[in-house]
Amino acid sequence: MFVCKRNSRRSQMAEGFARAMGGDRIVVTSSGLETSQVDPMAIQVMAEVGIDIHQHTSKPLSDFNPETYDVVISLCGCGVNLPTEWILCDLFEDWQLEDPEGQSIDRFRQVRDEIQQRVKNLLQTLTDEAEPAAR
Repeated sequence: MFVCKRNSRRSQMAEGFARAMGGDRIVVTSSGLETSQVDPMAIQVMAEVGIDIHQHTSKPLSDFNPETYDVVISLCGCGVNLPTEWILCDLFEDWQLEDPEGQSIDRFRQVRDEIQQRVKNLLQTLTDEAEPAAR
């Protein structure tokens, strides 16, 4: 679960990358403490790297059950505002990424690229943890 304040930019991009990179190995979604609309600039910068999120919708965290998720990633520092049961999952991280709302397309691209790298690192960590150590 990727969660952000409004589920309109950062968490949507993270969901897109995780779906694209994780394939059928993971089940992923995103949500927000509030809901909004998916930002057209987020859709645009993701399309630039071949990931289509134009059909994504903003979803409230309250629509989901925390017991369903092993990993919860906050992208905006909102972890302090999450209900405790979301923070107590197997893996919780708070990435505290800048919100590019209202900024230039170049800033959206920078945030997108940072999210891409962090999602890649997260998926590698999860893969490493799932594989038994070679002896």
